[in-house]
Amino acid sequence: MRLPGAEELFRHTGQASETADPTIEPPRAPSNGEPRHASVPSPRRSSGRVKHDEKMTVYVTADELLDLEHARLRLRREFGVGVDRGRVVREAIAMALADMETRGAESELVRRLRGS
Repeated sequence: MRLPGAEELFRHTGQASETADPTIEPPRAPSNGEPRHASVPSPRRSSGRVKHDEKMTVYVTADELLDLEHARLRLRREFGVGVDRGRVVREAIAMALADMETRGAESELVRRLRGS
C-alpha cells in the first residue's frame, strides 16, 4: 500500500486565486479623526503559507509567547482562522512594514520604536 507524501497532503486545492487571502480584512474607510493617507492600501503582503528558505531567530519573553499563542487560539476559536504562530508573526511584520511605508514617521512602528 502506498501512503500519500507531504506534498500530496498539503497541496493547494480549489480554484481560488492564490493572491486572495480571506483572513485579511479589506481596507476600511478612515474615520473623522484618522489622516487620509492611513487608508491607502499597500501592496506589501506576508508570504503566507509557502515554503520558506530563510530563517530568523527571535527571542521573546514567556509572556510574549503566551500572548502570541492566545492570539493564535483566539483566531481559530472566534474567527475560524487556523494558522500557526509563524504565520501570525509574518502577517504582523507585513502590517507593520506596510504601515511604515504608507505613514512614514507617523506609523505605529516608528512611534513605538521611538518610545512615544
